[in-house]
Amino acid sequence: MQIQDLPYPDPGVPDARSGPRFLWWLGRNQLGGQVKSLAWGLLHFVAVSALPFCVGLSVQAVVDRSGTRLALTGGLLALCGIGIALGDTFLHRTAVTNWITAAARVQQLLARKAAVLGSALTRRVAAGEVVAVSTGDVEKIGWFVEAVSRFTAAALTVVVVCVALVLYQPALGVVVAVGLPVVALAVLPLLPPATRRADFQREKAGRATELASDTVAGLRVLRGIGGEDLFLERYRRASQEVRHAAVRSARMWSLIAAVQVLLPGVLMIVVVWYGVHLAQQGRITIGELVTVYSSVMVLSYPLQHFHEIAMAYSFSRPSAKRAARVLSLERATDTEGVRGADVPSGDLYDPATGLLAPAGRLTAVVCGDPDAAGLLAERLGGHPADQDTSVLLGGVPLDELPLDTARTAVLVQDKDPVLLSGSLRELLDVPASGNVSAQDALAAAQCEDVLEALAQASLDAEDPMDTRITERGRSLSGGQRQRLALARSLITDPEVLVLDEPTSAVDSHTEARIAQGVRGLREGRTTVVFTSSPLLLDHADRVVLVHEGQVVAVGVHRELVHDEPRYRAVVTRETEEEAVLSGVLKELEEIEETA
Repeated sequence: MQIQDLPYPDPGVPDARSGPRFLWWLGRNQLGGQVKSLAWGLLHFVAVSALPFCVGLSVQAVVDRSGTRLALTGGLLALCGIGIALGDTFLHRTAVTNWITAAARVQQLLARKAAVLGSALTRRVAAGEVVAVSTGDVEKIGWFVEAVSRFTAAALTVVVVCVALVLYQPALGVVVAVGLPVVALAVLPLLPPATRRADFQREKAGRATELASDTVAGLRVLRGIGGEDLFLERYRRASQEVRHAAVRSARMWSLIAAVQVLLPGVLMIVVVWYGVHLAQQGRITIGELVTVYSSVMVLSYPLQHFHEIAMAYSFSRPSAKRAARVLSLERATDTEGVRGADVPSGDLYDPATGLLAPAGRLTAVVCGDPDAAGLLAERLGGHPADQDTSVLLGGVPLDELPLDTARTAVLVQDKDPVLLSGSLRELLDVPASGNVSAQDALAAAQCEDVLEALAQASLDAEDPMDTRITERGRSLSGGQRQRLALARSLITDPEVLVLDEPTSAVDSHTEARIAQGVRGLREGRTTVVFTSSPLLLDHADRVVLVHEGQVVAVGVHRELVHDEPRYRAVVTRETEEEAVLSGVLKELEEIEETA
C-alpha cells in the first residue's frame, strides 16, 4: 500500500483483544512495507558499518606502501557512500510510508467503529478519550509500526558487525561482541519506571483534553452563567499537572539517553586501551586497531535505534490499548442482520415500555424524565441496552435488520443535534428518499429567518445555500441550529422519524408553525415526537404518557390534560399542591352535576 492509494478499500478486522495484539496485527498487515523498509535499512546500516573496515584497510595499505590495495579500498569507500545514500533515501521513504499508512488504517478503523456505534460511542467512552485516540494516539501507533523495521535492521547490523569483528580480529572482536549487548541492554531496568511516568503523563493529558473539549462545547452556556473563569482555572490546574508529569517523564528519558551515551564511550575507552596494549605487543596491526576503534564508534549510530524502539513502544502501548478498547466495542444489535435488506413498514412497537406508534400517524410521547426520554428515543432507533428487547417495525425486530437498512427505516434526531462545518447546501446534502426537497424541509422547519441571517452574514455567497456554517453551528443561535437540524432530518424522509424535543429552543409562535409544517410534510408517514409542549401535543394524532418506564395513558392532548393528573403535571408544570386542588375542584364539579 502506497500513500497515493489511501484510503484502504477495506482496513480489515482488527485484533482488539489487547494493545500489543493490536500492534502485532497492524505490523502483520503491513508486512510488505516492513520487508522493504528492513531491506533498505540493512543496506544503509551495513554500508555505514563497512566504512571502518575500508578505513582500516586504507591505513594498512598506506603503512605497507601498497598503491593497489589503497585504490581498491578507495573504490570500496565509494561503493559504501553510494549504499549509504541509496539506503538512507529509500529507508526514509518506506518508513514514512509505513507510518502514514498505519495511522490511516487506524483512523479508518476508528471512523468505521464510530459510524457503527453512533451515539452509543460517547456513552461508553469519554469524548476526550475518543479525541485523544483519533489524534495523538494514532501518531504514536504509526511511529512504533514504522520504527520496528528500522530497529530490526539496526539489530541485525550490530550482530553482523560483531561476527565480522570476531572473524577479522578475534582478540579485540570478542571484547566488542561482549560489550555491545551490555550497552544495548543496560537501559532495560530503566524502561519500566520511564513507561509508568509516560503513562501518567498521558493520563493527565487526556483529562486536560477532555476538560478543554467540554469547556469549548459548553462555552456559550458558561458565558451565560458567568462560569468561564471557573473552568479556565480548572484547565490551568490540569495543564500544570500535565507539565509537571511531562518534566518527570523527560527526566527519566534523558537519563536513559545519558546512559546510552556513557556506556558506548566506556566501551570505546576499553577497546582503545586494550587495542594499544595488543599493538605494542605486535599481536595486531595499526590498521586492525583503527578498524575496530572506528567500528565501535560507528556502531553508536544503529544503537540509537534501540533507544528509539524503547520509547516508541513505551508511548504506543497505552495508545494501542486505548484504540483497542474503542475498537472492541460492539453494537448491541447485529450489524450484518439476519434478514434481508428490504425496509419494513408498519407500526413501531416497543415491547419494553408498551409504546405503540401507528403507521402513518403523528405520535407524541410525554415523559417526565428527560434522560429516560432520550434513552427511549435511542431504543426506538435500534440502539437498545444489552438487556432490552428489540423494537419492532411492522413486526420485524430492528436488531435483525442490517445496520444500513435499520437506519434507513428509522431516523432519530436527539435533543442536541450536531451541525458539521461547511455550506448550508452541503449540510442538507444527506442520503434521502428524494421525495422532500430542501425548500420544503426548510419551510416546514421555519428556517426563513435563518436563511436571511445567513445571507446578511455572508459577503461572498450570493445564494444563502452557499453560506458557510462554522463547526457545530456555533455562529448560529440555539434555535437556528435546532431548526436547521430539523430540516436536515425532514429531507431524509425516513419510514419512521423520531424527534427528541425538536423545538425546545424556539419561541411559542415559531413552535406552533413548526408543528403545522411537520404534520403537513410528514402526512402519511410515521412520526414520533418526544415533547412536553402543548403546541406540539395539540397537533398529534395520538399522545402517549410514559411514566417510570411504562405507558400509563394514551389519548389526545385535550382529553389527557383534563383526565390524567400525571400527564397534566408534566405538560403544565403543575405543582403537587395545585394537582391536589385541581382534584378537589374536579370532585366538587362531579358532585354538583350529580346533585
